[in-house]
Amino acid sequence: MSTIVFLHAHPDDEASQTSGSMARAVDEGHRVVVVFATDGDHGEAPADLAPGETVVDRRRLEAEASATAIGLHRVAWLGYADSGMTGWEQNAHERAFVTAPLDEAAGRFAALLDEEDADVAVGYDWHGNYGHPDHVRVHAVLHRAADLARRRPRVLEATFNRDAMRRLAEAARAAGAPDADSFDPDQPMDDGNPLGEPESALHWRVDVTPWLERRRASLQAHVSQTTDVGMMLAMPPEVFAVFFGHEHYVEPGREPGMVEGWPFGG
Repeated sequence: MSTIVFLHAHPDDEASQTSGSMARAVDEGHRVVVVFATDGDHGEAPADLAPGETVVDRRRLEAEASATAIGLHRVAWLGYADSGMTGWEQNAHERAFVTAPLDEAAGRFAALLDEEDADVAVGYDWHGNYGHPDHVRVHAVLHRAADLARRRPRVLEATFNRDAMRRLAEAARAAGAPDADSFDPDQPMDDGNPLGEPESALHWRVDVTPWLERRRASLQAHVSQTTDVGMMLAMPPEVFAVFFGHEHYVEPGREPGMVEGWPFGG
């Protein structure tokens, strides 16, 4: 069995992007750890914060609840602040993830990889899937940390299948689905690039359909983030299954070609 360490930018990113693979890996006997680069302090502030409770406090509690829903073995934090979207003043905050020297941030993650004696490290594609500065930084930190680790882990990059997303969007528009015109994976995202990667750049398509309820429970744990998470949870079950039934990965150095399979071993 392997130890797999996932690096995510903010609490709730694990729920929407890799929770199915995480749950499957746990069920197959692997040790699965999630590391959050930031505390998500620029997320939505829930109306029911208790006196003295902060957004960070709530998001940490939600991250732990999500981990429990998935079955993860450990939640760890790199200790940086959320950098906000491209162009926000928070980009220059002294604790922002994007302002941290690369070797410092990668050193923190490498220390966790060493502590776990990680076999596999998972982050994001080259532009962080949709260009958020913290997501882009995760990609750089992932690869630098793999180089710094005592035992270099195998590296995978979670991403979105842009071509599949386009097909889904076209089908939704053809069916007259409400708000279908608002979703276009080819439009410029936060950094000006389209969503995810084209199918030709992908290596792994992972069927996580049997773990959809765990995916939904993971999302429900992040209930304070009503805009994005709320939209996902509002999907009818059959639509949720289409959007979240598969996860995709790039494996640097692997020969081109996407395969239906399981990149985390038996």
